[in-house]
Amino acid sequence: MPRYLDPKADIVFKKIFGDHPHLLISFLNAMLPLSPESAIVELTYLSSEQVPDIPEFKRTIVDVKCKDMKGRTFIVEMQMNWTDSFKQRLLFGASQAFVKQLEKGKSYDFLQPVYGLGIVADIYDKNTPDWYHHYQLVKKGSAEGDIIDHLQLIFLELPKFPVHSYNEKRLRLLWLRFLREIDEKTKFVAKELLEIPEIAEAVSLAEESSFTPGELESYQSYWDSVRCEKTLIRDKFFEGKKEGLAEGLAEGKAQGRAEGEMQTRVEMAKSLLKQGVDVSIIASASNLSEDQIRLLKH
Repeated sequence: MPRYLDPKADIVFKKIFGDHPHLLISFLNAMLPLSPESAIVELTYLSSEQVPDIPEFKRTIVDVKCKDMKGRTFIVEMQMNWTDSFKQRLLFGASQAFVKQLEKGKSYDFLQPVYGLGIVADIYDKNTPDWYHHYQLVKKGSAEGDIIDHLQLIFLELPKFPVHSYNEKRLRLLWLRFLREIDEKTKFVAKELLEIPEIAEAVSLAEESSFTPGELESYQSYWDSVRCEKTLIRDKFFEGKKEGLAEGLAEGKAQGRAEGEMQTRVEMAKSLLKQGVDVSIIASASNLSEDQIRLLKH
């Protein structure tokens, strides 16, 4: 029985999608909002050096960049632990790719669309069950949806992906099942995954036997880094929570003291008023304004 590696790890993801363009074509056509007539037919890989790393999360991101024969650019990134920096990183990378299309002296007509696809193995939007998030520039208030489609971002939240979502395109569903279901615990691969030639090939490439000892060591190192980074995120969250609690308690104590002092001054002023003391003298003794003291008479 073959043993499998998790395709969400960088070395596995890149072996499948970074070295086999026909698999990446199938994956992108299934995931991106492309019409049948605008489907990707052929593509070439690009250098990924244009996008900077996030210092705190160096090992959680893998990326593949490519361009098709129509000149459209596609950036695919895998993120294990969600941070808001990832969204900014993908936007930065897509924007850079869009700008760098235009060589000196060329017309803006040469600019082609850029798609950024972020696959997230974490939940980042807890306010909606939606797992497919498509961002593009739309004219505000436009009923017809006036769109500038040259820069588009798509984020997929794998944990929220419904395994039996039959309303989705079948190929999209099966590729996402591949990313979610194949890992070290996999003993049997679902028949419907193996019925798709491209996915069956991806499954084969994810077999442990396809990797050298050095690659397997890098694979284990990757998951060690992911676990460390997940712990770092959790520790920072609880540290912030404790700081917020401490600040809240301090603020509450300060507010309580202020309210207590005010109540003491009010009681003092009321007592002096009953004794017939002049308002100006009470104001001086209690640190209340004369208007505040006059209101106490009613």
